[in-house]
Amino acid sequence: MLTPRYLLPFNARRALHRFTDILIIGGGLAGLRAANAVASHQSVLIVTKDQLAESNSSYAQGGIAGVLDPEDCFESHVEDTLGAGGNLCDSEIVDMVIREGPRRIEELVNWGTKFDQLEGTLSLGREGGHSRERIVHARGDATGQEVMRAIIDRTRDQANIDIWENAFTVDLLTHEGRCRGALIVQQGKQPVIVWAKETILCSGGAGQVFRESTNPLVATGDGHALAYRAGVQLRDMEFMQFHPTVLYIAGASRSLITEALRGEGARLVDCHGDRFMPAYDERGELAPRDIVSQSIIRQMEKTKHSNVYLDLTHLDSDHVHQRFPGIAKACAKFGLDIARDRIPVRPGAHYMIGGVSIDRQGRTTLPGLWAAGEVTSSGLHGANRLASNSLLEGLVYGAHAGTSASRAAAEGSQKMVSLPLEHPVHRPTEAFDVADVRVSLKSLMGRLVGVERHAEGLQEAIDSIRSFAAYVMPHQFDSVEGWELQNMLLLSACIVDSALARTESRGVHYRSDFPVADDHAWRRHLTIQMDVEGGRPQMTVPLAPLAPNASA
Repeated sequence: MLTPRYLLPFNARRALHRFTDILIIGGGLAGLRAANAVASHQSVLIVTKDQLAESNSSYAQGGIAGVLDPEDCFESHVEDTLGAGGNLCDSEIVDMVIREGPRRIEELVNWGTKFDQLEGTLSLGREGGHSRERIVHARGDATGQEVMRAIIDRTRDQANIDIWENAFTVDLLTHEGRCRGALIVQQGKQPVIVWAKETILCSGGAGQVFRESTNPLVATGDGHALAYRAGVQLRDMEFMQFHPTVLYIAGASRSLITEALRGEGARLVDCHGDRFMPAYDERGELAPRDIVSQSIIRQMEKTKHSNVYLDLTHLDSDHVHQRFPGIAKACAKFGLDIARDRIPVRPGAHYMIGGVSIDRQGRTTLPGLWAAGEVTSSGLHGANRLASNSLLEGLVYGAHAGTSASRAAAEGSQKMVSLPLEHPVHRPTEAFDVADVRVSLKSLMGRLVGVERHAEGLQEAIDSIRSFAAYVMPHQFDSVEGWELQNMLLLSACIVDSALARTESRGVHYRSDFPVADDHAWRRHLTIQMDVEGGRPQMTVPLAPLAPNASA
């Protein structure tokens, strides 16, 4: 007997049933790469809660990092990644991913991706934290769109792969300690219980938990919450990376202003026109993202101004417009010419570094469940992701998880049978405004759990989240918006609990009350896991710190 952890708005016994060898939750780069790694004789079902092209992968501007220049070397990329990672990366994972990078980029080219070229060879850019030019990009600042176009076309051509769009994954289904599939609600259709030999979680990020974010509306941390409710171990949930430069126009939606602008020579100046980054770090605008974000916040506090500015006015105007057409178009909507006007920016939630704990093959702590991409904590990023390493991770781990799940499905002895699904008892509750609670939660997280944190604010945040949860979590919703809100509350609690526990500053986690890193006490991973039987979270801090450049 399987029991979903949500209170469902329908009789689960009447749901349709679907059987597949491999179920992939999420249609971003990691999910599609995983699907293309599955053996062609095995059935694959990809479910994504919006259109296939609507993911963090599609919105990636900067590019993919890879050692492609003959004068570059793997050791240099490894060193840059470890340097950015706040002394918390797994060096073996870093080495594996980076050495596999060129092969994965070449694979994308063979699948039809049109990366930008210069004199017949791939054009390579440079971003913060990298010591060399090694970033491939496409259509200037639309790398994610071009990569996703190519891999979507390839995926749709595979006869063994079926794709469900506008399909929300309500919950994972487990039985006898193993993942057996998931409960899916498609827009305008009858709910479906999908039974799978192996399930791969590739659901992406969680930036929408915060008020200021570069992420699309779909990035509500659903995969993190699905895994957490199923008893899967999450790791390093305190590490949310804030992108330093998000277009800040009061009342308008936020847009990412790619780090590649700073790679091309853009300068950060304050409201007085003063360039300030060299005063905070000798690398200036090319310092890692955590340092740039923290520096911007401090300069904003110093000048009592709501934002800082990116200044490209000293660069060649034609080159700027040619190199960054997407950003030029986005800024033009507000009357800004990026080559002549300063661009108002401030940090925004960008990339969830913490996530589902996985090994080098993408295996989670729940048998039958694999994971890849932003939903995971692989050990590559440590406490701070190096620019343009995320699409690289999605490609590498998508391939690993797809291959491993395919092999497990072929070798496994489990039979594909339809098990009874217990339907929770209806508990009516008073209606409330979901949108209002969501806005309140996002504002709370942005104000108290942002770039700078301290114990008093974190405690206020967790108290408020528990207050929200007291009436949101027991509610029986019949909409994606309601389920998303429940997921966001669970995820927010995991982030804040972890941030409160880590009493130091490391990478993207900055505690103003503990402003320095403490390797002796805190060079270790922090895990959090739901006791499914008891229904309470368990947080674990390893007794011993990590060995140099190793994982826990």
